[in-house]
Amino acid sequence: MDNYLELLKLILPEFLINHFDLVKNTKNDEAMHLYFEERNVTPQEEANRILIAHGFHKEE
Repeated sequence: MDNYLELLKLILPEFLINHFDLVKNTKNDEAMHLYFEERNVTPQEEANRILIAHGFHKEE
């Protein structure tokens, strides 16, 4: 997966790379599916605020 990660850093938005971890990838005939998990890290610019994580929907 590390090989893909270096390539994805060139293609995907920086925000996605900085705040999410690539946890799984699958490849079908012509498509690659990427599965990301949000890092549980408060951005430095928001450190003085109280943040509440509501999460995301479960994958289907």
